[in-house]
Amino acid sequence: MFLSVFDIFKVGVGPSSSHTVGPMVAAARFLASLRDGADRIPGSGEMARLGCRLRGSLAFTGKGHATDRAVILGLAGFEPAAFDAARAAETLARITETGRIQPPGLPDLAFAPARDLVFDYGPPLPGHANGMILSAWDAAGNLYMEETYYSVGGGFVVTARELAHPPTDTGAAPVPYPFRSAAELLSHARATGKTIASLQLANERARRSEAEIDKGLARLWAVMSDCVDQGLKGEGILPGGLKVRRRARDIHARLLAERGRNLTAPHTINDWISVYAMAVNEENAAGAQVVTAPTNGAAGVIPATLRYFLDHVPGASASAMADFLLTAAAIGGLIKSNASISGAEVGCQGEVGSAAAMAAAGLAAVLGGTPAQVENAAEIALEHHLGMTCDPIAGLVQVPCIERNGMGAIKAVSAASLALRGDGQHLVSLDACIETMRQTGRDMDQRYKETSLGGLAVNVPAC
Repeated sequence: MFLSVFDIFKVGVGPSSSHTVGPMVAAARFLASLRDGADRIPGSGEMARLGCRLRGSLAFTGKGHATDRAVILGLAGFEPAAFDAARAAETLARITETGRIQPPGLPDLAFAPARDLVFDYGPPLPGHANGMILSAWDAAGNLYMEETYYSVGGGFVVTARELAHPPTDTGAAPVPYPFRSAAELLSHARATGKTIASLQLANERARRSEAEIDKGLARLWAVMSDCVDQGLKGEGILPGGLKVRRRARDIHARLLAERGRNLTAPHTINDWISVYAMAVNEENAAGAQVVTAPTNGAAGVIPATLRYFLDHVPGASASAMADFLLTAAAIGGLIKSNASISGAEVGCQGEVGSAAAMAAAGLAAVLGGTPAQVENAAEIALEHHLGMTCDPIAGLVQVPCIERNGMGAIKAVSAASLALRGDGQHLVSLDACIETMRQTGRDMDQRYKETSLGGLAVNVPAC
């Protein structure tokens, strides 16, 4: 089951990991299949045209999440981790004007977005709420190749075949401390005396060199931290039509002005935590580079919690960053494998709730918590997000998403602090909480799972 820290955290582009990053990745995979040619339909001529049909949540909230833009750019060869915004704008304009697309390694092909990219508002595909069908045709209109992809949250993408028949042997090296549950993770910790971060790191070392791990973790934190800094400088109105004003810069300026005052209320620290998270999610809403943590919609919780630790906790050291991210990744892997991190599948409990659990675990770890206290922190944070719906107004990752990340980070800090006041023993296990989240998501009305058909999305005017 092992999921690497580099599976859980990925450098991507806003505003959504499932609706922007995932579709771009799916388009790249489809291009690779076209180049390979193994799945070409017998009897078809040379490929001449591409198309995409978005289904389920990708259709209902795709415009607000820039899914159409992501698919087009993915088919043009763009990838999330190395996204160039200026070149992307030029490419989009050219494709829209000419109705032609030039995928790398393939011939020039017809692709008119207004005709060839369809938002299908019918029933979702059977495998997942985030479904899309990518197709290629020959000049006579015969189907050349077709593949169904599901964007299952956090930038993870699987084909319909992979979803129906998951590969049993991925060819990856076995890890020394496999775990499918928090109970197994804690059992390894008791047996070895290792921390959760050390167990995760040992597993990482089975598949990557020490230098690769160090470089990768540094890159993740650099992007996260830079996103906080850029968000604290950002001004103006966010795109999408809601006319949501960026607030992080002004709040941060006020907080800086209040520093040093003798009568500052202790709860002001919550504003610092919130503003870090809001800064990230304002950048995400603007389509900037972010780290899925574990999703774009929840991208602010973990950076905000780690920035709080580094900038506000006495004695905090930057060297703790790796332990924080490794611990968070172990918890995120459990949630991803045993429930979901997709808002379209289980609501926002799977996004901000998961991020808060991961952040609480990371913070408890770097504050010196035992593995049992770390597991308790994750459980507390997740438990108090159970049932949270995903109802973005106008399908944009702005309201309530930006503020919700601030609240998630505050809960993460509170959960870690509360867990550290105890000895790690508690009634509800993290495994039970994750299973409860899965069941709650299964039972949740579809209107509240990233379709913008219920909740705030219909009770607040989107104009």
